[in-house]
Amino acid sequence: MRLVDYLDKGLSLAPDAPCLTTDGRTSTYAEVRSLAGRIAAALVRQGVRPGDKVAILSANDPVAFTAVFGISLAGAVWCPINPRSEASENRELLDLFECRALIFQSTFGSLVAKIRDDLPGLTTLVCLDGTFEDTLDWAEFLGPEGLPGVEVRPVDDVAMIVGTGGTTGRPKGVMLTGTNLETMSAATLIGYPFAGRPVYLALAPLTHAAGVLCFPVLALGGEIVVMRRPDVGTFLSLIESARVTHTFLPPTLIYMVLGHEKLDSTDLSSLQCFWYGAAPMSTARLEEALERIGPVMAQLFGQTEAPMMVSTLAPAEHFLADGRVARSRLASAGRPSPLVTVAIMAPDGTVLPRGERGEIVVRSSLVMAGYYRNPEATAEASRFGWHHTGDVGYLDSEGYLFIVDRIKDMVITGGFNVYSTEVEQAVMAHPAVQDCAVIGLPDEKWGERVVAVLQLRPGASADVDEVQAFVKERLGSVKTPKQVEFWEDLPRSKVGKVLKTEIKQTLEEGPKPRVERSAP
Repeated sequence: MRLVDYLDKGLSLAPDAPCLTTDGRTSTYAEVRSLAGRIAAALVRQGVRPGDKVAILSANDPVAFTAVFGISLAGAVWCPINPRSEASENRELLDLFECRALIFQSTFGSLVAKIRDDLPGLTTLVCLDGTFEDTLDWAEFLGPEGLPGVEVRPVDDVAMIVGTGGTTGRPKGVMLTGTNLETMSAATLIGYPFAGRPVYLALAPLTHAAGVLCFPVLALGGEIVVMRRPDVGTFLSLIESARVTHTFLPPTLIYMVLGHEKLDSTDLSSLQCFWYGAAPMSTARLEEALERIGPVMAQLFGQTEAPMMVSTLAPAEHFLADGRVARSRLASAGRPSPLVTVAIMAPDGTVLPRGERGEIVVRSSLVMAGYYRNPEATAEASRFGWHHTGDVGYLDSEGYLFIVDRIKDMVITGGFNVYSTEVEQAVMAHPAVQDCAVIGLPDEKWGERVVAVLQLRPGASADVDEVQAFVKERLGSVKTPKQVEFWEDLPRSKVGKVLKTEIKQTLEEGPKPRVERSAP
């Protein structure tokens, strides 16, 4: 399926049904499809040909999201550009992707002005909601109302190219095909509850997981409620007023939901599925969410190269047959989805038996076509005929997948392997802790020492000795952090992931006034 085919499927079910809603204004499937056709025709008039790359630089916006389907209709390739990235990173991605056209919001006009002269291949610039020199405004781009739309078949199956972010080096472009996204959508529809016409609330950026989760919802003729800005209070109000059935948030935002004063007074009875993913979630906070948000929490695990549905943990799987919380499963990433084969691999390519730890590897039509213009990185990621995720994990006797750590985040202290996520889970169980990151720093005695950087809940307090004793009781002395720090906030990526590389760099540069240190 092409991206526009999801929209067309919803259109075939009910042309006049609500499709995109923002700020109380709703566009029907017929209206969204009509605008997508006009956008496709406008791109073709600007010289965009099948296989050309078209970028969108925008915060959450219904017209910008409609442009995704226009790009698909024109036979081109969608390149989502994250508006929270620095100008240099976006320039690098636009150059890497060889983008021919860029559609952007006026808010990012100054960013575009900084990079456009370095991108001679970028021949068409279109502003959604403003006017800039040598840039088409939206009305000029679309042309008169009566111009016909177009539909062009793509030259290959690549539907979108997504940047990996570049936090560990030069960014790579992940080529996702229509087949990849169809597999992801099928796994979503197989693995999670969908009763009736869904209403999906998109608070997280549509450039990432929140965006691709729209496709299976559209295939059912569902409504997408788009939030332009992240606001937890508005998020809760919309769940109640719009009778939202499905939504997605990374754990850091779920923690904010749990801490919001409106949560317990909000009617959440419409929810069928509250997805969480993109980073590990504290099992203690997950159990709190199951009690206060309801038995609707649903985990997904994937990565840009194998989007969203490598493994799934549906709402019902969070509970045992007798209704009690299945605590042993809460730390897992669920079971491999029906369309994905997962194995655990040793460095020499040996597939390991259940219970043994190694790298999580994947085989599936979910896996990317490769990295754009980077055959070396593609070959490295597909050694031994499997896609290598870079995550350490194991499969238990029931087939549940446990992600232990990123390979690069493992700490070797005193000759022992310490997995940062295991320590983070223990720290996060402390009632005063809002969020936590565990890293390793060079140490003359231990080789590396385990360091925990904590963000406390508003109004809460804790000290170093208390935290260390709390972790030591659960994990023993080897895994107990030898350094504990309290920060007001943790640095995060554009999608809310804690940036451990930035934390490590900050600490390596020297202690800060707010640092507290001690050794168990």
